[in-house]
Amino acid sequence: MAEAVREGDAEEISLAEVGLRFEVDGEIATITLARPEKRNAQTFGTWSALARIGDDLPQQVRVVVVQGEGPSFSAGIDLRMFTPEGVPGQGSFASTATLGGEAFDARIAQAQRGFMWLRRPDIVSIAAVQGHAVGAGFQLALACDLRILADDARLCMKEPALGLVPDLTGTKPLVDLVGLSRAVEICLTARTVGAEEAARIGLAELVVAPGDLAQAVRDLAAALLATDRDAATATKRLLQGASGRTLEEQCAAERREQMARITALFG
Repeated sequence: MAEAVREGDAEEISLAEVGLRFEVDGEIATITLARPEKRNAQTFGTWSALARIGDDLPQQVRVVVVQGEGPSFSAGIDLRMFTPEGVPGQGSFASTATLGGEAFDARIAQAQRGFMWLRRPDIVSIAAVQGHAVGAGFQLALACDLRILADDARLCMKEPALGLVPDLTGTKPLVDLVGLSRAVEICLTARTVGAEEAARIGLAELVVAPGDLAQAVRDLAAALLATDRDAATATKRLLQGASGRTLEEQCAAERREQMARITALFG
């Protein structure tokens, strides 16, 4: 895929410059947040790069792993974005605020695109989380279908404590996973949720020792790839739509998907 992203009207920025690596091995793609010296803090460039990866994802990819290099998954937003100077070549929140309504909305929508594609029905995304997943880091983990946590993982929705709201697609999956009351409590206290609690309340599928995280992700990816691709895509599509349908509507959706599968197999 292209090894560069375009941020607004700025010059092209390489994946390395925004602190990302992207690798494809057969049907598995791995996105690595690779700024360990900054605890993988994120910027406008990070989000544009994630969106570009989604746009250019090779067709054979079925599993996407999102991980962080070093002791943290992602400590959230790069603090330079809160300064007047911002991140060189990318601006700051202050400069974004001067854009006005439509341009401001478009800037945030572009950032959200970097997270939205991870939910596509034709792939399964796995967040491999160690250490801190704060703010944007927590939301990136929530954007993935599945989360495997090292037992040192620490999740925190920090935005309200900074005078902001979570706007990187994290609020809906958080409510879907833990319920409204718990989501309100987690966000408005901006407290830290440890790995054990995360598993207990539905934020993680598995918690392992830090040294076992990579192998646990490989094992899960292998299990996912053992399922027929078309059947997996159709099933994920059914599951994603279930909460918005009545039982009768879901039954009808099941019939439509099954008709398509049987026709493909035997028609």
